[in-house]
Amino acid sequence: MRKTKKQQIALTVIKVLIKRFETFPADASNNRNAPFHKAFLKAFKDNFEDKVSDIPFFISLSSWLHGLNTTLGQTFFEKVAQILSDGEKREYTSKKLGNLKIYQSKKNKINEIMTELSNSERSPNLEEENNEISSVNHGNLTNAIDFSIDVFIEDNNSITAIELKSVKPNSGEMKGEKQKIIEGKTALKKAFPEKEVYFYIGFPFDPTNDTETGYDKTRFLNSIINMTKFFDPSETLIASELWDKLSEETGTMEQILEIINTISTPDFRKKFRFLQNNTNRNKSQYLQILKEWFLFSEIELLQKDSYIKGVIKNDKKLQKIYHQQMFKNAEYNWQRANELLKV
Repeated sequence: MRKTKKQQIALTVIKVLIKRFETFPADASNNRNAPFHKAFLKAFKDNFEDKVSDIPFFISLSSWLHGLNTTLGQTFFEKVAQILSDGEKREYTSKKLGNLKIYQSKKNKINEIMTELSNSERSPNLEEENNEISSVNHGNLTNAIDFSIDVFIEDNNSITAIELKSVKPNSGEMKGEKQKIIEGKTALKKAFPEKEVYFYIGFPFDPTNDTETGYDKTRFLNSIINMTKFFDPSETLIASELWDKLSEETGTMEQILEIINTISTPDFRKKFRFLQNNTNRNKSQYLQILKEWFLFSEIELLQKDSYIKGVIKNDKKLQKIYHQQMFKNAEYNWQRANELLKV
């Protein structure tokens, strides 16, 4: 993985940690009264044993953990996937980029396939579905359904679209996902006729596996309600299969976890505050943290610190930029870094 991508992923990790520390429940003062939760939790007193002594704090912590799950599912995985693939989010909806067009005959064929899948009159088969849809190519043009793509990757020859999903999707969700993907893929082929189009549904890890990065596709897909009813295994990407597909390298998931594990330590906040204090720039620990956190731009600035200070000694604007903090509102201060890197 290139250094620039490692740094981008590291900055995403740092942002998540900062934001989650801001909302971590120091106590249950914001949740003094949760009578229904406490009433129900009494039934689990024996299960808690010595594990939980403060029920209000436990309730607050559960809410915080739910927020972390949401952040990972809706922000972190998507951002990292876009970094690895040089892709972007696309929303072909009436409110964003506008609806794409497809022939009515293709929409009818898609609805026919979906009905047969729903009634178990056929099994999902990506090649057969593609052939049947491509065989009809007439009638009036109509709007495709609204659909978004978490990771849209385009080169001169192909388009790869990936929809990222939770490893525990809601019951009944797979039918809607299949409808969106099969119609979205058809609409993309109409919009980009000279290119091959691939559309996958991706899962960031396999919770049924014994190893962090491994996966058992058959077992995992069978664990999701109606997954195998609607999806061909060849249109799904799971765990390391997904991350390697995005990066076009091997061992990608291991590298992502290495970045997270290196940064996410009990002394994270202490190190973060140390970096935010500009007077620490000349201390050896400062450089050590930059290396641990894959902050290569900052390492370059530190290596050229004496030269930069010499250049800006008569430039008050650059002096002000120089003394800005590395992070602003959990975001890396790219404006500061870029101005100093120009110097």
